[in-house]
Amino acid sequence: MNSIKTRLRVLGVLLIGSSTAAFAVDSGFMAALQSDARPAEAKARDGIRRPAQVMELLGVESGMTVVDIEALGGWYTEVLSAAVGPSGRVIAQVGPRGLQQDDGAPSRAQGQRLGNVEVVFEDLSSLDDNSADAAVTALNLHDYFIFFGGDEGVAGYLESIYNVLKPNGRAAIIDHEGSEGMNNNELHRIPAAYAKRMIEQAGFEIVVESDLLHTNADDHSLSIRDPSLGRNTDRFLFIVRKP
Repeated sequence: MNSIKTRLRVLGVLLIGSSTAAFAVDSGFMAALQSDARPAEAKARDGIRRPAQVMELLGVESGMTVVDIEALGGWYTEVLSAAVGPSGRVIAQVGPRGLQQDDGAPSRAQGQRLGNVEVVFEDLSSLDDNSADAAVTALNLHDYFIFFGGDEGVAGYLESIYNVLKPNGRAAIIDHEGSEGMNNNELHRIPAAYAKRMIEQAGFEIVVESDLLHTNADDHSLSIRDPSLGRNTDRFLFIVRKP
């Protein structure tokens, strides 16, 4: 399995680097990510988060409608905005928690700056069913397990993602990798095997299980907030499809 995932990762890099024809995102993608208007702190995370390769695996194309789920912070909002381009649409589903940050001012300002972003301060279930071509949820699944009901909370969250996608729509599900036998709740992690089981139970087809966001520098024994990690945790990445 590891060798297969490694080949997928390398293939993604080769496709992106080989020709613009093989890269389906908007032609202004890289220029948008390098824009002076984009915060330097966000740019600094690009190396380990590999935005171009994630968009390639997810299959985001210019003109799509995509959702950044639980978009607090807005790093993926920026990436998705660049990927779909001016003809596309990004729904930054910040949720009610976003209003706790100066009444949502940072998210509103980002949406206004990017132009193709609609900021939503309601739950994901408020969005229209079958409305999105693709979606990203990054570092959220563990919260639904820890704080919002365990298996039931995770199942409800995945159901909401399933519902918002069009048939054949795809989602990237990313989270801090945990290990069996660890106190993952305290560490704010979740094992990939558990996530995989819940994803399949939700009715998704797993298209790609990638180690693109893997790092050996994190052995899963520390809290994700431990300063020594510098926010660079080991992360699993599933690309899933709604049949």
